Amino acid sequence: MRKTLPYRNIKAVASLKPSAWCTALFHTSPRQEDATFYEFRTYTVKPEKMTDFLELTSRNIHLRTAHSQMIGYWTTEFGELNKVFHIWKYGSFAQRAAVRTALAKDQEWQGKYMSQMLPLLDKQESEIAYLVPWCELGRPEKDGVYELVTFQMKPGGPVVWGQSFKAAVSAHVKTGYTKLIGVFHTEYGRLNRGTSHADFQDKQALNPDSRASGRHNAHEDPRVVAAVRESVQFLESQQNCLLVPTAFSPLK
Repeated sequence: MRKTLPYRNIKAVASLKPSAWCTALFHTSPRQEDATFYEFRTYTVKPEKMTDFLELTSRNIHLRTAHSQMIGYWTTEFGELNKVFHIWKYGSFAQRAAVRTALAKDQEWQGKYMSQMLPLLDKQESEIAYLVPWCELGRPEKDGVYELVTFQMKPGGPVVWGQSFKAAVSAHVKTGYTKLIGVFHTEYGRLNRGTSHADFQDKQALNPDSRASGRHNAHEDPRVVAAVRESVQFLESQQNCLLVPTAFSPLK
């Protein structure tokens, strides 16, 4: 029998199956305890050093991926600038600990990359997230750009705002202007921000103008307008950024 843990902070990454994404995001029952998790790492790079950082990483990232699986690696185009965002997959915390130990002992990785990379950074952040058991991590059908969106809702969790927010998101998804990649909830990280979730949206058209036109059309839909008006009463803040995959990112 699978164990369950209480629903906590929610992180979402868009799924290629919108219906599954909506179900997962607003499910109010306990989640299964899955050993597999994902580490979300965000690096703030010194503005004048971004080119150097990406060139250095491109030359040496194979040394890092020899130790564990990288899901994707992006730079920010809009939102908080001078940042890179990458996702790593682990089968357990024991595996992550073993990987970190091995990396510390990997002289080639330390010499060719870490010693040269760290002076290029201003800040490092890490979050641990689980893929919810109601969806699978998808892949876009075409190369594109991604949107990371974080909503911070008022205290109380899905029992308070879940149905209204689900209706708002469902109404947007049904407009069909975007595709979704997956759904995660945060286990370690920004827990002091209350309940939050984020999503990645594959824009497929390679042009963020499609987002603007899509949202414009969606917000003229009476169903979307009504759903948003109902859900916004539970929203405290919202943040998003446009992500561009690097040349060495598995997710394009």
